[in-house]
Amino acid sequence: MKYHREYSTIKEVNPILGKNFRHKKLSGVCAGIANYYNCSRLLIRVLAIIALFITPVVTGVSYVVASLLLPNQR
Repeated sequence: MKYHREYSTIKEVNPILGKNFRHKKLSGVCAGIANYYNCSRLLIRVLAIIALFITPVVTGVSYVVASLLLPNQR
């Protein structure tokens, strides 16, 4: 009989969505989103700029709200 004890079945800790101050350009929202989804910061920033040209009011308001409401990452 083999006894194997594991403390947790989770192998990787999920990141928390928040602002990333280490790699920020304006407020760290795009860097935090890129960190959360594990993709390139440049890709998220380019997508945010494209969204800003397509729908400027919605994107601008959502960016300001996200910068005010998202917690800081450590």
